[in-house]
Parts: sequence; C-alpha cells; structure tokens
Amino acid sequence: MTGPTTGTFVGMPAFPTAARTALADTQLRHNLAHATGVIRGKRAAVVGEVDNWEELRLAGAAVKERALRSLDTHLVQLEESLTARGAVVHWARDAEEANRVVVDIARAHAVDEVVKVKSMVTQEIALNEALEASGIAAWETDLAELIVQLGGDLPSHILVPAIHRNRAEIREIFRRRMGEVGRPAPDDLTDEPAVLAGAAREHLREKFLRARMAVSGANFAVADTGTLVVVESEGNGRMCLTLPEVLVSIVGIEKVVPTWAELDPLLRLLPRSSTGERMNPYTSTWTGITPGDGPQEVHVVLLDNGRTRALADETGRQALRCIRCSACLNVCPVYERTGGHAYGSVYPGPIGAILNPLLRGTGDPQTDSLPYASSLCGACFEACPVRIDIPEVLVHLRSQVVDGHREDRIPKPEAVAFRGAAWAFGDASRLDRVERLSSVAGRILRRRGRTSLGRLPGPGSAWTDARDLPAPPTESFREWWQRTDGGERP
Repeated sequence: MTGPTTGTFVGMPAFPTAARTALADTQLRHNLAHATGVIRGKRAAVVGEVDNWEELRLAGAAVKERALRSLDTHLVQLEESLTARGAVVHWARDAEEANRVVVDIARAHAVDEVVKVKSMVTQEIALNEALEASGIAAWETDLAELIVQLGGDLPSHILVPAIHRNRAEIREIFRRRMGEVGRPAPDDLTDEPAVLAGAAREHLREKFLRARMAVSGANFAVADTGTLVVVESEGNGRMCLTLPEVLVSIVGIEKVVPTWAELDPLLRLLPRSSTGERMNPYTSTWTGITPGDGPQEVHVVLLDNGRTRALADETGRQALRCIRCSACLNVCPVYERTGGHAYGSVYPGPIGAILNPLLRGTGDPQTDSLPYASSLCGACFEACPVRIDIPEVLVHLRSQVVDGHREDRIPKPEAVAFRGAAWAFGDASRLDRVERLSSVAGRILRRRGRTSLGRLPGPGSAWTDARDLPAPPTESFREWWQRTDGGERP
C-alpha cells in the first residue's frame, strides 16, 4: 500500500538552519531544559522500581516485532474482528485518502464541528487543516494540544506538545484566544497550573456536550478482539470516546497487537517511559458498537502513509515498534537544546530523525538533514522501552542519504574529499607522495608555532567552525619506520 505521503509542516528549513534559530532562543532552551529534566527524573524513579525492567523491554519489543513480521495477517484479522462488532473499516493509502474519509463521514451527518482526542497520526496527516478547508471545526481536547491550537502554534513534543511554552505564556494565550472560539477565560485567571487547567476544563465542557462526532487515534489495536486502546492522563479522551454519536478512529497500521494478552508488557512500559507514572490514569478500550451505550456509529481508518515503505527496510523497520512514549526525546542532548520545531515534523527528536525519512523516503534536503541531527551518543536506545536501536538506524539512513548523491553532476565537498582520499589510498606510491607533502607542511607549520590548521576556507569552514583540525605530523609513519628501523633505534 505504499503511496505518496504528506506530513504536517515537513518542509521547513533543513535541521541545521532551523536548529541555529532555536539555539538563539534562550527562553525556549530554559523551558526545554526544565521540562525534560523533570520528566527524566520522574521516569528514572519509577523505572528503578522495576527489578526486571530489561526483561520487560525485551518482552515489549518481542510483541511489536511479532506483530510487524506478520502484519498482513494481523491486519486482516483486525478488520474481520472490527466488522463483526459493528465497526466500519476503511483503508487509506495516504493522508489525502484518510482525510477524505473523515470529511465524508462528517458531511454525511451534517456536522460542522468535531472534538478530538490527542492523536499523533491526525497531526501527521494534517486532519485539522483538511476539516477546516471543508468548513468543519476540529477542537483539540488535550490540554497541551489545546494550548498549541489556541496559540496558532505547532506541537514540539510527542507527549507534551506545548513543552516549549511556560505558564505565563499559556495564561496569555488563554486570555487572548478562548473567548474568540468559545467560553472565555475567567477574568481572574492566574498562571497557577490548577487555575489554567480549570479554565481549560470549563472551556472544553461545552464542546464535549455539544459535539455529535469525535475523532481519535489509538495507541494499540488488538487483532483478535477488534479492540482499540487509548491511554491518556486527563479524562478528555474518555469524554470524546463516549459522548458523541459518531466516532472515527484513525489508526496507523503499525499499531496492531496480535492478542489482548500481549498488551500486558506494553501497558506496563508506556506510562513509566512517558509520564513517569506507575500506571496510566485513563485507559479506554472500545470494541465496535454497544447498543444504547456510547457512539452508535464507529468508523476505523487503517492508515499506511509510508508505513509499508518503512516496513520494507530491514534495518529501519524497527522504528515501527515505537509506542510514542517520547522517552528518547527527553534524554536527547540535541532535542533539549533545539526543541521539536527544528525537526520540521510532528515526530521530533531521535525517533523523528529516523521515522520521517523512513516514512517519506530520502532525497528531500529537509528530510535528508534529520539523520545527522544526532550525536550518536546512544542515550535514546538506552531509554527506549521497546529497544529501538535508533543510532543503528541513523547510521543506516546516513548511508542512504550519501548513496542518493553519488550520481550528482556537481558532487558535494564531502564526496570530493573522500574521492581524493580514495585516490591517494588506492596506490602506495601516491600515498607516499601525499605523506611527504603532508610532512613538509607539518614542519613549516611547527616552525611557525602552529599546532592546528585553524579555520579552513570554503566548504571546509563548516567542519573547522566547530572542531580543531591538528597540524599534520612532521614525520609520516613510513619515515619514522625507516629512521628507527621499525622502532629498534631511537
């Protein structure tokens, strides 16, 4: 089902340019350092309570891997289970098809607004924008998503989309925008978290009670029972999943879990890795339609949007194990300093650096920049609850980016440098001449008191702006070998 893909706001400047802008924002860096530091501390405390955490990680990875290896079989079973329980299943190759399904359902019921459960996949396909273009308002009900929506902003974190905002900024957004789209913020609104949450609760209540249609994603989809699962912390998801008459759930095909029993390790790994909690506050499950209880019309959209492309990549397919906990973001030194917007996608941080190229393919300058947005320190792999070896995939994708430019008419400076190195190392006499020239240059620089080459001109400046390039040695290895008879003489 591989087809053209779209992604929300992918196409911003390449990561180095966007990151440079973010690094200049000291308020952003302060907000990120504080928030990720708090989450890291909570996660470390609750993970430390589990004696067999590594065994639990292995179990979670095994469940997801088993599901991916027989994905076609499990998807067919999921469709049969959902249909048997009264749900209508739609298949969508890409964002356009998925958005069209949701818009058509909304028009069929003559609704002009929907309420939404926080969903990465609906952000990925830009559902809100598609609904808005059709005259349908989509209201985010998750507190952080509400802040982003009211602020006309973009999410910058998988779990905490408004992580780049502080309390004072949120208060100002609520005061300025809530009244324009519904119940206004109270006049005595302060920046206390409980007060801000109370204002959001009152603002959203009228939308919950009025909306006739809801849209959700799903954290997991159980193939043998046809059950969809959403985990959240505020109770807004449960309101969306039970009050409206019509429920549409958009589910990435990688969310399938073969059996109900196999949810066990995943539901134990997710809350500890994401919010640093022992168990999730709200876990909602729904299986088709129950007469007289909850939505009486349930649609499930099974979305590809590049996932079969990722599945076909033997090294990269492990990224589809991701359970969207964001633990890799919270430990990443690059993310902590640049924030999520620099990645140009709803999937930021280390997982976004591999997931976006896998879903969309390499070849675009912005997407090609993402595998390099990492120091390869490995902290993301250590934190990942389903053992995605993100550094391995990053290196693999870097090789794809390089391979994609081998036939360029005008080669990149890096390619020219490596071709020069290949020419020199390809013949012993050529390498000897290069070494002799290098030794001469080294002796001249040493006589002038230089121990490094300083800032190189042209493309080389990008390297030396952040690194010291030592002056060449005054004597090559061959010269040393001849002079000392292989180390026998001083």
